[in-house]
Amino acid sequence: MILGLGSDLIQIHRIANTIDKYGDRFTQRCFTEIERRKSDRRAQRAASYAKRFAAKEACSKALGTGLSFGVYWRDMGVVNLPSGKPTMHLTNGAAKALARLVPPGHVPHIHLTITDDAGLAQAFVIIEALPANQVDQTPATL
Repeated sequence: MILGLGSDLIQIHRIANTIDKYGDRFTQRCFTEIERRKSDRRAQRAASYAKRFAAKEACSKALGTGLSFGVYWRDMGVVNLPSGKPTMHLTNGAAKALARLVPPGHVPHIHLTITDDAGLAQAFVIIEALPANQVDQTPATL
């Protein structure tokens, strides 16, 4: 069953300008170490950060909290499965918000798609609850 849906669209130049103005102060505040390592080695660094920023916004919307109620930027991080498919890893306040959404006997699964084109970065997040006895994947919060 679907528990939450979120989307976000951002202009890449806004993230580029923020990085130019605040540098590590911005990236350290908003992104996990894994996200920073991945984005910092990309040729299109600002686009990589913008996609991850959009994913965090979309995830916070899917959680139904936005960036409030104890959910902070670094509580949500884009990670890639061994296949390369992106998903979200939630910790702290975001993990607690997710736990409140999931009915007993179910585990969360977070679907994420991110893209960029023509100066825009976009992300969609779907949070799904799967019956625990039918899941062969690690829950999104582990």
